[in-house]
Amino acid sequence: MARARKPVVAGWFTEAGPHTDDGAAAQDTGADQDFRLIGTRCQDCGSVFFPREDTFCRNPVCSGTTLEEIPLSRRGHVWSYTDGRYRPPAPYVSDPAREWEPYVLVAVELAAERMVVLGQAAPGTALADLAVGMEVELVPGVLNEDDETTWTTWHWQPLGGTR
Repeated sequence: MARARKPVVAGWFTEAGPHTDDGAAAQDTGADQDFRLIGTRCQDCGSVFFPREDTFCRNPVCSGTTLEEIPLSRRGHVWSYTDGRYRPPAPYVSDPAREWEPYVLVAVELAAERMVVLGQAAPGTALADLAVGMEVELVPGVLNEDDETTWTTWHWQPLGGTR
């Protein structure tokens, strides 16, 4: 039986396109071109927020309360990066019976939104594969799987070029 796919946090990103039976994203279909992080923009001052804000503008000089949902840029540039070499505490989900595998975290500057968004690098990306200023692209990812559910998230995939 196929696992249900559920976002780790509902409303933070759109759902990805078709997937193969093992849960991996389908290749070369262009189906994931619509995969986006979802932010909100204050209609009074234009400030953009991620994670999204649905109640009031977080800009301290604005008292706006009307926010519109917007898709964020799919591409950005590496602002900073590091690796996680320890098993983080709850609520992070990891199998204590498995050997811990370090992962790479990337802070990505989205120029159009004038913000930096943190996320894991795509699987297989090592620290040596990254450089500050390198262009990266948002791709769908998997945070965890159990017997019934594949918990989806986003990853940043290096594209190679720097600005």
